[in-house]
Amino acid sequence: MTISQDIKNNRKLWLAAIKPPIYSVAIVPITVGTAIAFAQNHVVNLQICLTFLTSAILIIAWLNISNDVFDADTGIDINKAHSVVNLTGNKSLMFLISNLFLVMGWAGIVLISWWQQDWTVLGLVILCCALGYAYQGPPFRLGYQGLGEIICFFAFGPGAVSAAYYAQTQVFSRQCWAISTIIGISTSIILFCSHFHQLDDDLAAGKKSPIVRLGTAKGAIVLTSLTLTIYLITILLVLLDYLPIQSLLIFISLPVAYQLVRRVMKYHDQPEEVSNSKFIAVNFYLVSAIAIISSLVIS
Repeated sequence: MTISQDIKNNRKLWLAAIKPPIYSVAIVPITVGTAIAFAQNHVVNLQICLTFLTSAILIIAWLNISNDVFDADTGIDINKAHSVVNLTGNKSLMFLISNLFLVMGWAGIVLISWWQQDWTVLGLVILCCALGYAYQGPPFRLGYQGLGEIICFFAFGPGAVSAAYYAQTQVFSRQCWAISTIIGISTSIILFCSHFHQLDDDLAAGKKSPIVRLGTAKGAIVLTSLTLTIYLITILLVLLDYLPIQSLLIFISLPVAYQLVRRVMKYHDQPEEVSNSKFIAVNFYLVSAIAIISSLVIS
């Protein structure tokens, strides 16, 4: 292998470790919560929105890096070349950096709370972070008990979306809670898809992920059901007048949803073939979320 190829491969590993697509789960919930507030009140505080977005990205950076640190403790990432711990060989440094990201993220939320003289948003964000820690962090490691998707639903759905909405309005809303379920489910789908190609490593580490518990074939059926549920909830919320009729734009994501379901159904037990399903899930997440955001803004 030449030096140039070595550098190229190293760049690819670092890009995979940084996981740029995963930062969409920071941007989308905050944008959706803000869009709901705009649809109701026809005004947005951009300073609060941009501060919240920056904080959310920093908090996801903490979650991403700290998860690699905690996984290094259990040995589940021993074959994961793009773990930041494996790339640097310095777990302590990565843990320090992740905590610095968390502190900077919290600083932005503290600033929002100070501006409003209302600490509700900070409490909601701390709760979401606590859920994120409980997912992989000791002594909880709830993700190892197969509870990751449930945690993901509440943290990135009702938790984050409602926090962003409250930051704009300083009240809660049933409409916001209802819409946030769509974001929660589509976020959980991303995590769910990441388990299919990791079945052997999860089994070796004693991690009881949903795919370990269900098997890949039943897991593919569950994925299909979850994907269909997003469309059904959208239709229901339109009928209940919680979402505008324009929200049916979400059906433009059907080709991506079909691609995701078809790939997983066909290759669920072939790790190399199914490994990119999580990226298709991210595409589905983004397209469906953009449709919801757009409908709220133009309604």
